[in-house]
Formats: sequence, C-alpha cells, structure tokens
Amino acid sequence: MKSKSPRRLDAIVNEVCRGLGMEDERTQYRVLKIWSEIAGDIIDDITVAERLTEGRLYIRVKNSAWRMELNFRKKELAEKMNKILGKEKIQDIIFR
Repeated sequence: MKSKSPRRLDAIVNEVCRGLGMEDERTQYRVLKIWSEIAGDIIDDITVAERLTEGRLYIRVKNSAWRMELNFRKKELAEKMNKILGKEKIQDIIFR
C-alpha cells in the first residue's frame, strides 16, 4: 500500500474550488477576510469590506473625512492585499 504525503488544507480547498469553478468566489472570500489584517485596527473599525467585483474592492467608510484619507492610501492598501493573495487581483479600491 502506497501512502500519500500530507497536504496543506488550503491547497486542497483551492483545488476543490478550482474543480467546481469557484475560484473567483474563493478569492472574494479571502479578500473580505483579510481586509481587517491589511487595514489595521483603527481603519477596520471605521470600514466594512463589501465585495470584490472585476478587480475592484468596494469598501464602505463611516465618514467622508476617512474616505478622503483612505483614497490617498488606496495604492498602498491594494499592493499589500495583492502581496498576501500572491496575485494581482485588486486593481482598484473604491471607498464609499
């Protein structure tokens, strides 16, 4: 009997999602989950990650002053997100 090497759970989940044609949904889920990590505690308290559509990440912001501040940091935040994802999935972040 031939034994298989153990595999990482995330590799198995990615493989299953790919097989089911759900890669985009898996990526969107990951993006929404890691927003808190990318944003940090202060920004996470005043924002809600809503969805990822066609490379655009939509973030709801509590007030216009923070929305303006975050618009200045959107390139930095997108780069961090793409680095964690390991691919260029975020082309733009829309703060609303």
